[in-house]
Amino acid sequence: MNVESTAVYRAPDLEHNSGMDSFTPTPRTTVRRLAKRGVYDRAAIHAILDEAFVCHAAVVIDGVPVVLPTGYGRDGDVLYLHGSSANRLLRAMAEGAEVCLTVTLVDGLVMARSAFHHSMNYRSVVVFGKARSITDAEEKRKALRCVSEQIAPGRWDEVRPPTDAELKQTAVVALPLEEVSAKVRSGPPIDDEEDYSWPVWAGVLPLKLRAGEPVNDARCAPDVAPSASVLNWKRGA
Repeated sequence: MNVESTAVYRAPDLEHNSGMDSFTPTPRTTVRRLAKRGVYDRAAIHAILDEAFVCHAAVVIDGVPVVLPTGYGRDGDVLYLHGSSANRLLRAMAEGAEVCLTVTLVDGLVMARSAFHHSMNYRSVVVFGKARSITDAEEKRKALRCVSEQIAPGRWDEVRPPTDAELKQTAVVALPLEEVSAKVRSGPPIDDEEDYSWPVWAGVLPLKLRAGEPVNDARCAPDVAPSASVLNWKRGA
C-alpha cells in the first residue's frame, strides 16, 4: 500500500496555506514529499486538532526514542497533555526535552486498481517544540478541564472535580503550537492509465468514528441514566 500515492490533493477547505493567519514553515515542518498536500493555515490545523483527541508524543530518553499515545486538549495555540506524575515521558518534557507530537485522522481507504496505488485519505498534524511544566493548581485545573472537554465535551461539569491530592499526583505540560504543519490527502485513487481497464472496483471506502450504545457500569444506580456528555458524544460531521 502506497500511502504517499501521487494522487492529486483535493481538499479545497484546507488548501489556503498563506496569509497572516498561518504558521510559518520551518526546516522541520516544511512538507517536502508531495508538498502540495502541506497545510500551514492556523484555522485548518486547529480544526484537525479539535476533531481528534489522541496524539502520539515522542521524546528521546537516555538516548532511546520513546513514543506514547495520550489524550490531549487544545486551548488557542497551546496543547495540554497530562498523566501520572511518575510518567517518564511527561517528566522528560517537563525537564526541557525536545518533543515531536503527531495527530492523525483517517478519513477513508483509497482502493486503487493496482496494489501500488492504494492509499488513505487522511489529515495529520506534526508539532515540534519544548513543553512547559504546569505546577500552579488553578492553571493545572484549567488545563485538565481543557483535556476533559476535548475528549468528552460537557463531562467535566457532570463529575466530581479533582481533589488537591489528585492534582499532586497528576503531571500536566503545555506544548505551544509554534513549529507546526499539517498534511492532507483526499480524493479518489490515481491509477496508471493502463490500469483503468483492470476489472476491479476502485474508489474510496469512507471511515468515520462513531459511538456505540452506552454500557452501564454494574454499580450504576438503576435510576441513573447516561448523561448528556455520553448521549451527545460525536466526532466529525
